[in-house]
Amino acid sequence: MRVALTIVATAALIGAAVSAYAGDQGDPDKGCDGSTYEMVECFKGKTAQWDKRLNIAYPKALEMAQPKQREQLRKAQRAWVAFRDANCLYWGLGEGTIARIQAGDCMLRMTKERAEELEGAAEGN
Repeated sequence: MRVALTIVATAALIGAAVSAYAGDQGDPDKGCDGSTYEMVECFKGKTAQWDKRLNIAYPKALEMAQPKQREQLRKAQRAWVAFRDANCLYWGLGEGTIARIQAGDCMLRMTKERAEELEGAAEGN
């Protein structure tokens, strides 16, 4: 039970940190280099940018979906968020400072991929 609470709390902290940090990180395709702190902050900022795009694309994708697809898209999105958070938490629970970098990279990559997927669905592709 204690492990489950730790996992949930850590996932919430990762999600809150990403959502709270929405600063402009410049070119979204530029790599995140520097110290561990700089890299993690860069990942947070870029993830926040992609999260904004995802949050714009999702309602558009719902609107473009066939009526029989809408509830399934809602279920898929909820499941995707849970999977992303659990998957990236796995990396965040690793040893050393590399774990923070791996977790940040995970959040960025997964959020970017989902945002692009939903943008495609929103455009009818």
